[in-house]
Amino acid sequence: MDIFGYRVNNRWIARWLPQMTETLVLLLAFVAAVLLCWRFSSPDSLFHVLDHPGERSLHEQATPRSGGIAIVAAVIMAWGTAIALGRLTWNETLAWMMAGVVLLAVVGGMDDRWDISPLKRLMAQFLAASLLLAAGLAPEVLRFPGVSFALSTPLALGFTVLFVLWMTNLYNFMDGMDGFAGGMAVVGFTAMAWLGWRAGDADFALGALLVAAACAGFLMFNFPPARLFMGDAGSPVLGYLAAAFMLEAERSGLFPLWAGVLIFSPFVVDATYTLLRRLLAGKRVWQAHREHLYQRLVQAGWSHRHTVLWAYVLMLGAALTADRALLLNPQVQWVILSGWILIYLFIILFTVHKEKTHP
Repeated sequence: MDIFGYRVNNRWIARWLPQMTETLVLLLAFVAAVLLCWRFSSPDSLFHVLDHPGERSLHEQATPRSGGIAIVAAVIMAWGTAIALGRLTWNETLAWMMAGVVLLAVVGGMDDRWDISPLKRLMAQFLAASLLLAAGLAPEVLRFPGVSFALSTPLALGFTVLFVLWMTNLYNFMDGMDGFAGGMAVVGFTAMAWLGWRAGDADFALGALLVAAACAGFLMFNFPPARLFMGDAGSPVLGYLAAAFMLEAERSGLFPLWAGVLIFSPFVVDATYTLLRRLLAGKRVWQAHREHLYQRLVQAGWSHRHTVLWAYVLMLGAALTADRALLLNPQVQWVILSGWILIYLFIILFTVHKEKTHP
């Protein structure tokens, strides 16, 4: 095999070097995120921007919110290193995806510091979604258990943009509790990496796993009680990447889109339910609030740590179920999806009950 243009002849080295280099790149993503988070949490850092408590927040003291910059920098650094080592293929899809990541991170970082208007943020998100169209990630067919639906070009383009915009924003909506968004990223991107590897796409698997590794490094500073928040430089980027990887998996036939949505369903369901609830109540959906299910549980008496640990159980359950469901026949897959609908209905009713019984 060739490394930086040099031929490696030793058979043992040629056999184990790929695994070793992948491990080192994963370690790089994790360590880089840890070091950058440590640096950005320092008051003398250029990126030390404080998130002050407000009526819509759950934290009680000012906390730096530049962890997202650390995540994005670690991911791009790790992707670049993997490309240089020949472990990740540089292609048009990855190039457009990275461009969208940088765009959202820059706009999000500006928003963390200067509060950009929602319209300007939406315009940046629309442009980032359009970059995925340029990458060819609009699905021609949507697969569901036992049935597929062909999409016309206009419908495919419209669906892709709306899906990317929703995933980008819902991740931002759900980034409101210590360890929550970071934990969802570790579980979600690791699960997608596993499904990609099982389907035979090593590039997809490593790319997703590097995102999970960087988020794991951030989680070292964000697990309750958090010393650093993700901020708008991070959470929209992770939602964007989740959408991009899901669309790539659907397009390449690695796993269907519904499996990816099930993996991230703890975020998808909470954000969608809360948005619809606020719409029906006539509230301004673009304004910050404390009405998500996880926020309501904290306000009803659960601690941050207790809530996020149960959220991790839910995340792992969704990821493991998606993995197993893909090995089963369509009828069983529909039963599993129906079961998850019942689980989320129970969580909603349980949250309402906790609110009513909380003194």
